[in-house]
Amino acid sequence: MPATDRRLLFLLAASLAVAAVSSHNITDILDGYPEYSLYNSYLSQTKVCDEINSRSTVTCLVLTNGAMSSLVSNLSLADIKNALRLLTLLDYYDTKKLHSLSDGSELTTTLYQTTGDASGNMGHVNITNLRGGKVGFASAAPGSKFQATYTKSVKQEPYNLSVLEVSDPITFPGLFDSPSAASTNLTALLEKAGCKQFARLIVSSGVMKMYQAAMDKALTLFAPNDDAFQAKGLPDLSKLTSAELVTLLQYHALPQYAPKASLKTIKGHIQTLASTGAGKYDLSVVTKGDDVSMDTGMDKSRVASTVLDDTPTVIHTVDSVLLPPELFGGAPSPAPAPGPASDVPAASPAPEGSSPAPSPKAAGKKKKKGKSPSHSPPAPPADTPDMSPADAPAGEEAADKAEKKNGATAAATSVAATVASAAALLAASFL
Repeated sequence: MPATDRRLLFLLAASLAVAAVSSHNITDILDGYPEYSLYNSYLSQTKVCDEINSRSTVTCLVLTNGAMSSLVSNLSLADIKNALRLLTLLDYYDTKKLHSLSDGSELTTTLYQTTGDASGNMGHVNITNLRGGKVGFASAAPGSKFQATYTKSVKQEPYNLSVLEVSDPITFPGLFDSPSAASTNLTALLEKAGCKQFARLIVSSGVMKMYQAAMDKALTLFAPNDDAFQAKGLPDLSKLTSAELVTLLQYHALPQYAPKASLKTIKGHIQTLASTGAGKYDLSVVTKGDDVSMDTGMDKSRVASTVLDDTPTVIHTVDSVLLPPELFGGAPSPAPAPGPASDVPAASPAPEGSSPAPSPKAAGKKKKKGKSPSHSPPAPPADTPDMSPADAPAGEEAADKAEKKNGATAAATSVAATVASAAALLAASFL
């Protein structure tokens, strides 16, 4: 092999080795800094940490415990989540870059801009070199004052992650007007999101009460849109018994808080409200770039949008009905030719607490559930919106941290193994 080719292969192997260690875990990093423990705690409770960890290039503006305490004193978790997102810049800034801005000022995109709730450029932050060598941060809203100033550098992983301490939060009028699950009419919300048929079924079956009871602890809901109920080949849901319909609707909910970024980190099977143990009525997650789909083992349903994100409740829309193999694994008969969504009959209400009933439809051989592939963080987005809110009492952050550490370790191990294998193959080509 020519010397030039060998050098190119060596450089490729080296770059792969660097990529193996470029992933980051923000809560892990901040665990070593007790002065930011409150900030770190809210990153876990709101799951903003998962959004940060999914970014390959990001700068976190962190607040000391004193500044964070002042911020959260009268805010819901939904509003705190917005504040944390506005403090997360989707570009890399270190001390040198802050003090050498072109023209002494620039606008940069934040996580809040990606939520879809930011009006105009309100999800951007203005960074400006002030007098006396100070660097200020302010909302992009006209006339905004530089409330926050750069205090010191905390941690850098060039050019992927930078953690900088700032004096105060960045705010603007309207940032703290997030909708809450407690004040939201769930039926009206689903209907407005184009899920009228699903809303009708959960009310008529009595499952709505089960969802509402779960919302106090944690609930992730996957609501199929109206087109999903008109899909070709969808089994005839009118043939389900009342107990089977309840089970189907429970299968569309998780007893945990899982916004889209958190779904990407989940490995293996996830229990639903219908799960009975031994892996029955479980789901798994499939990711591809920024797309997330729920895998039933029979088919996949894409998470299309988030209509409510209020910790510990999140409601996603999905583009097809989730069909558990336990109910539909035996080649179910398709529904009659689809008419209007309202023509799909609803079963009579089932008593609360009904356990999933065995179905004759499950007599056929069940398909084996597919495994969820490893997650790779997507590249930083362009300045386009896309979002969600949050609210409720403090969650089980210790469990969250442990879960995140395990997920990060597993991901890092997988990447390292892949890189090591590639490097070995490349090295072999030198011989």
